[in-house]
Amino acid sequence: MDFSCTEAQGDLAGLTREILDDHVTAQRLREVEEEPDRFDRALWKQLARAGVLSAALPSTAGGGGFGLLEQCSVLIELGRAVAPVPYLASITTAAAALAQFGTPGQQQRWAVPAAKGELVLTAALAEENNPDPDRPACRAERVADGWVLTGTKTTVPAGTVADLVLVPASTSDGSRVFLVEPEQLSIERQRIVDADSEAWLTLDGVRVGDDRALGDDSAVLDWLLTRATVGACAHQVGVVERALELTSEYARERVQFGRPIGSFQAVAQRLADAFIDVEAARLTLWQAAWRADEGLPCAAEVATAKFWAAESGHRVAHTAVHVHGGVGIDLDHRLHRYFVAAKRNEFSLGGAAAQLGRLGDVLAG
Repeated sequence: MDFSCTEAQGDLAGLTREILDDHVTAQRLREVEEEPDRFDRALWKQLARAGVLSAALPSTAGGGGFGLLEQCSVLIELGRAVAPVPYLASITTAAAALAQFGTPGQQQRWAVPAAKGELVLTAALAEENNPDPDRPACRAERVADGWVLTGTKTTVPAGTVADLVLVPASTSDGSRVFLVEPEQLSIERQRIVDADSEAWLTLDGVRVGDDRALGDDSAVLDWLLTRATVGACAHQVGVVERALELTSEYARERVQFGRPIGSFQAVAQRLADAFIDVEAARLTLWQAAWRADEGLPCAAEVATAKFWAAESGHRVAHTAVHVHGGVGIDLDHRLHRYFVAAKRNEFSLGGAAAQLGRLGDVLAG
């Protein structure tokens, strides 16, 4: 059995890292973080010109014909650089869903421009006080010429800059996903832990035609949730991997009592535990991503991967801060970006406890 990455994964990851190393500097991050939406449009265009956005999309979306595994390789690199671009929301989740379930007209109107970096797409998967995203509280009522949507969505990634939002809603026949343009919505910016902005969306009788329905059953929402969750796990692997590298470098260089602090048993044990956490997150990510990409049942694997992404994010982030000592709590230190990115990924689409509940439901079923 061959567990190595594909050539396409290696090439895409290498190209992405090369671009990020050149562009995502400390100074550039500070400049972007002073803006309302923490979105580096110049970097987004550069990734588009290099083919990073389109390469891992199906050919129906103007892509290179690759899939989720290649997207995860890109997301790991974006996590390592804490790059301020909406690749997970726009490409891995929304554009890929349009390529999978959209009509040719929907694909040409939205997915193809997204692959070129001309549009930003997103999916509104979270709702306030609703721990079960498979059953949206948002409602869609059938009318003669289409649908009427009512409800609210919270913490929508890239929601303040998106040109199209995929909105799941419950109907009398189960859940459906609808394509809604931002001018149809009331959008309120939400500031989150890593200084990024997400959006609170209010749908007050939003009317959409049948041509704005994506697919025809609840399989679309299941697919969206699976891809978004796996993508978040991949991003988290990049975040904790790089955070551990920075912490290990610091432990080798920082001298206390005449010796590097990494030589002290307590520090070495914390770093060893962090290494195990990172590898557990990596292993479970690739297991879930491979099964999802192959179209195999993967509910248990996705819940397991997200559990480890949450647990490793929590423990590695705190280990990094503790080992760095006083500088670890400096908001201007580069480590702080990894800490808050890990916390965001920890709770996105359900934290560790929620994943254990989902895993229990799968095993009991």
